[in-house]
Formats: sequence, C-alpha cells, structure tokens
Amino acid sequence: MDEHSTDYLVVGAGAMGMGFADSLFDLSDARITLVDLHDRPGGHWNDAYPFVRLHQPSAFYGLNSRTLGTDAVDTAGTNCGLHEMASGQQVLDHFDAVLRQKLLPSGRVKLLSMTEHVGMDPAGMQRVRSLLNGTEGGIRVRRKIVHATHTGTRVPATHSPRFAIAAGVRCVPPNALPHIARAHSRYTVVGAGKTGMDACLWLLLNGAEPARIRWIMPSDAWFLDRANVQPGAEHLDRFFGSLAAQFECVARAASLEDLFVQLESQGQLLRLDRSVSPTRYRCATVTRQELAELRRIRSVLRLGHVQEIGVDRVVLEKGVVGALPGELFIDCSACGIPSRPGIPVFQGDEAIHLQLVRQCAPSFSAAFIAAVECLVEAGAEARNDMCQPVPLPQDDTSWVTMHATTLANRQRWSRHERLMQWLAASRLDYGTRMRSQVSPQVMERYIRSVKAAAPQWPGLVAACGLQRAEQHPAPAASGFQEPGEPARSSCVRRQPAGGEPVARLNARENAASDS
Repeated sequence: MDEHSTDYLVVGAGAMGMGFADSLFDLSDARITLVDLHDRPGGHWNDAYPFVRLHQPSAFYGLNSRTLGTDAVDTAGTNCGLHEMASGQQVLDHFDAVLRQKLLPSGRVKLLSMTEHVGMDPAGMQRVRSLLNGTEGGIRVRRKIVHATHTGTRVPATHSPRFAIAAGVRCVPPNALPHIARAHSRYTVVGAGKTGMDACLWLLLNGAEPARIRWIMPSDAWFLDRANVQPGAEHLDRFFGSLAAQFECVARAASLEDLFVQLESQGQLLRLDRSVSPTRYRCATVTRQELAELRRIRSVLRLGHVQEIGVDRVVLEKGVVGALPGELFIDCSACGIPSRPGIPVFQGDEAIHLQLVRQCAPSFSAAFIAAVECLVEAGAEARNDMCQPVPLPQDDTSWVTMHATTLANRQRWSRHERLMQWLAASRLDYGTRMRSQVSPQVMERYIRSVKAAAPQWPGLVAACGLQRAEQHPAPAASGFQEPGEPARSSCVRRQPAGGEPVARLNARENAASDS
C-alpha cells in the first residue's frame, strides 16, 4: 500500500464521517482521505437488514450538499400522509453518489475501502492496513485526524447474541426474514428497540398472525409522534407548535415524573402500552397507525433480558417461559446506540472526535462540526464550548439531558455570525432555514415557551442525575478506565456460556456458524 499525505484523515466513512467530509470539502480546499472497513461508504447501513428504513423523514438525514430522496409524501402504508423515509439502499446510494460524482472526481478526496486504521507509528505517520492482502501503508496527516466511529452504532448482523443458544434452536438476525422458506410455529422477536419494532411490523405487514408473534421486551420506551416532525411549509406551524408544547410542559413540570405525564397528555410522547411506564428513550419515531399495528401483538414478555434459549424453554432475568418446536427466534438485541461518555470534540490541533452536538441528529452534527472547524477562528477550548457532546439516548431521562445540552449549544451558536449564516443555508438545519416562514402567532408562542422553560432545565437535569445514581449505583471498584479500553456500555451483558460461536441460520435457514 502506497504512502501519501493528506490534510484530514477521516477514520470511518459512515453517516458522520461522510457528513464531515462533505461539508469540509465545500468549506475549504483541504485534501481528505477516508478510511473504512467496508467496500463503500455508509457504515452500518451496509450491514443493516434489507427492509430497514429511516425513522425520520429523508429531508432531515444524509449529506448537507445533496437532498436525500424526492421529498414525496407516502400515499399508502403505515406512514401514509407523511413525508417519505429513505430505505437503507437509498441511503447507501445517496452516500455513494456524492462520493463518486463529487468528492472523488475533484482529486482532493481519496477513499481507502476495505482498510483498517491501525494507529500512529513512532515517526508520526498514521498506519493503515488492507483487509484483503494485509499490506500496510502510512499516511502523513498535515492537519488533523478525524475519528468518526465514537458513537459505535451496532446492528444485528455484526453482533453475536449475548445469550446462550442450544443446538437445534433456530435463531436468526432480521436480515434473514425476507428469505424465510416455510411457516414457523411461532415468531419470537428478541429486543425492544427500533430493530425489534421493525421486525414486528415486518412480520405483521407480511401476513404473520398476531397470535403467532411473541415479543421479548426488556424495557419499554417513549416514542416521538412522527407527524410532529415533518418537513415542508405546510407542516411548519405544527413543527414549531410541537416544540412550543414540549417547552410549555417543561415550564409547568413539578417533577421528572410530572414532566412525562404532561408530555404524553399533550401528544408529544407516545408509548406502546398505557399501563406500563417506559424507562427508555432512543429518539425513535412512530406513527399512530404503527402503534396500532404493534398493539395487535398480545404476547409481550417483560421479564428482562434473555439469558438462554433452549430447545423447550427461554430463560430470562426474571423468569422462564416455554419454547415451541419449530419456533423461530429473531435476534434484535444488538445495542444500536451504546452508552458511551462524551469526550471533547476538538483535541488540541491534532484530532477531532465526531459526536452529536444536536439531539437525535448525527448527519447535522457531523456537518456542523466541519463548519466550526472551517469558520471559527479559535482554539480547541472555544470550539469545544460550541460543541458540547449531546448525551447519547439511553434511559427516559435522556429526553431531558439531550434537550438541555442542545439548547445550550444553540445559544452559543447564536453569538457567531458566520455559523448562523451557515445554519440558515444548511439543508439539515430545517428549523433555522424555515424559521422566517412560521406564522407570527406560532413563533410568538415558541419564543415564550423557550423563555418560560429556561429556569426549569437546571433542576430537571439535576433530578436526572439523582435518578440515574439511584438506578445505577457506582461500583465499589475504581472507575479508572485505561486508554484504549472499550467504553463501558449499559448494553453489555454476559457472554454465551462456553464461549462457542452461536449457531445461526443463513438466508435459507441452513445451519451456519456466526462469524
């Protein structure tokens, strides 16, 4: 592998790596090298199940320089009447088109595909290694290395289940569902996140009887009503009205518990079962029609995480249930968003660590960090002040902490004229770009609500910290984490007994070892 020089080395060509490179390209004359383990850009989208879609309108995702999708309104299905959500393949095509039609032809951008970043050698060169032939090469970075893998998104196809599976049990990732060759006695979906929801909806919409579906749900989550977060001038008043309603709930809240009661009563948060209090929030959106479909599944097991799947039983943290002959288990237990602490985005003059700087907005965050790199003439400390990492969504308190950090960041951005000009022109900052078109009455309500909520945020954030401390007390051992040690994740559970590879079924349900 040849050695070469570049201005920016971007490790990871997923949504955030590509988003940073795309904006950096437009705002500078820098030379950029992208390194990725896949053969094309897109990160985890390359490994996702074939029926995956965004859980948000396409208009809010992708690269800043090019529209994703056609901005059409769906006229059928559970998203009927709302703006389209790109499929996984459309997302991949979007990244690939920008790379091959814009970035690579410029001569300023290079993609090293099927390549891993090894680290820096004693001479200060960044070392990379080909996955195909094992050869190594060196890259001299003139400006900064950009780490685009901090969020560590995981999908079922690249994760081994953290529970034991007995020989003969059929357990597949959702990627295998479209290739099912015969009916099964029951379909048990393991996992309550976005992937679990998608698997359940896929089964229902493709003809599986609700009575044949069982859903193992370790914890319930709050959802956003997708109808409240739609692009287009016709939805502007509802978009900003929804934000105002949320801040009004914050202003009135007497406690954390009261806040979620009010958010639900105002239609700002939804839940699957009104008799079960959610303990999670992951930024997932649903339509009310999707919720109605999911509620058709009556067999929902809330007995904690799966510990073991046997031939005739399933062992969970809080109980044991039976398993049927011929039952198919669909493993959706990969922790899509691991719990990782935020670190400074700008590390001196040497590195950038891409993270969320606005809630639930990875594409925007990466593009914005590139804008800060190019438009803010200041040191790392001042730049970091504008880019406080938004905590990754985990438990229900994440709704509060993500909002609070986003609002604080936004207040700092408003003091920088060049950044505000960039935001006003950004495809991905819908709120700033369309603000002038909001009706005066709705905008006045929105501004009043933001001001009314402001005094409440510190107390609510403090209450979040107390709740987390009570639910997750610190271990007695030292919390010191060695450099390079994997970040501790709330998703980590015990490894399968015996440490043997877990048997899965391939596309046609022939036995195969999980790699």
